Amino acid sequence: MSVYIHAKSIILDEKEVEKAYLEIKEDGRFGSIHFEKPDGEIIDYSDYHLAPGLVDTHIHGYASHDVMDNDFEGIKTMSEGLLSCGVTSWLPTTLTDSTENLDAVCETIGKHAGQESGAKIRGIFLEGPFFTEKYKGAQNPKYMSDPSIAKLDKWHSLSAGLVNKIAIAPERDGVKEFIEFAKSKKIHTALAHSDATFQQAKDAVDVGANIFVHVYNGMSGLHHREPGMVGAALDLKDVYAEMICDGHHVHPVAAEIVVKARGPQETVLITDCMRAGGMGEGLSRLGEFEVVVKDGTARLKESGSLAGSILELIEAVQNVVAWGLVALPDALRMASLAPANSVNIDHVCGSIAQGRAADFILVDDQGHLKATYLDGQKRFG
Repeated sequence: MSVYIHAKSIILDEKEVEKAYLEIKEDGRFGSIHFEKPDGEIIDYSDYHLAPGLVDTHIHGYASHDVMDNDFEGIKTMSEGLLSCGVTSWLPTTLTDSTENLDAVCETIGKHAGQESGAKIRGIFLEGPFFTEKYKGAQNPKYMSDPSIAKLDKWHSLSAGLVNKIAIAPERDGVKEFIEFAKSKKIHTALAHSDATFQQAKDAVDVGANIFVHVYNGMSGLHHREPGMVGAALDLKDVYAEMICDGHHVHPVAAEIVVKARGPQETVLITDCMRAGGMGEGLSRLGEFEVVVKDGTARLKESGSLAGSILELIEAVQNVVAWGLVALPDALRMASLAPANSVNIDHVCGSIAQGRAADFILVDDQGHLKATYLDGQKRFG
């Protein structure tokens, strides 16, 4: 028997429908939307908005676990914890590390993906190691190098084809051939941790790169004589701009500039969360570095540089609404549909569509999370 969710509104790809009933079929998939009260069991969320489950395409850790621990039990714990952040789909994200460690992590996730019972693994994002030292951020420069097609091919193979996104610095040697190879494997190339000129970034986009990773952070800035990576992220056509909207990585006005340039359709909210997410203040680690978590930030103990975030994706939604950048429906799409589109997983997540797995959330007018459903079952709230 189907059940029906009665919501204040339902956030669809192109519109918001009000005071409607969404059918959840017995097999845990979305059915049709009704505007008259249907016969059958009704779950009343008439004070809340129903939206697709959020999609975090850039997240390293949560709940004291990190993808680079190479422990699938930890990844399962992360996937469960992410339901409390409104996230129902995600890309476990690696760090710049040794080839051997990256081999092992890709193989572990490739062997076990699908065994997680919380937020669903929809791919792997390799953040590095093909970066440049000047904008290394919290990435370890000793493992950085020019892009290697052979290494990417091996990681893709070890992961059973799950690697679907990799970030590189576009000024490195061999970028054109690397991006063309990645495209042949349906791997999306993102640009990050880079001192590239505008032209170098454009050249990478022209051959297929389509994502700018955490815009403003870890990249050459906008200058009137050299627009740099930031200028490319704002100006180039048909690319996605990730942002960490925690109020620490990017000033709200700087975030507004990105949204005005890219629109909600090409602005992707991410967390870049590390293992300290959900754990409160104190000492933590990111890769080989000690991190201090205090006052809403995670910073390298040695240098004080930001080291990822402790942001939860639903908080990013709340922040862009509170900052007045977009209305709630677009904020939710920036954390669901846009990230799914950016790595071509929008056929399985990021939307409410008939026949899809019923992965969805309910939020109030400010974006605070009331409940998270996975396959039509309430799992949080």
